[in-house]
Amino acid sequence: MIDMQEIGELLSHRRKTLGLSQQQVAGANGMSRVTLSRFENGKLPEIGIKKVMAICATLGLEITVKDASKRPTLQELITEREK
Repeated sequence: MIDMQEIGELLSHRRKTLGLSQQQVAGANGMSRVTLSRFENGKLPEIGIKKVMAICATLGLEITVKDASKRPTLQELITEREK
């Protein structure tokens, strides 16, 4: 499962790839550059899904919801290996 820090890092990478500044993206989404910077750097505990969706749209991205993949536990891997 991805957390908010990873989302911030992914959005930061995309913004830089597009050659956009934090000020440009923040301004387009009605937030301060400092808020966007804190989000991108994992320093903002909560930003809200609407803001995340807006930032994604600005960067040409969208959020997708999917079934969680079940990762095996260490014990399950050991048991499988012993078979």
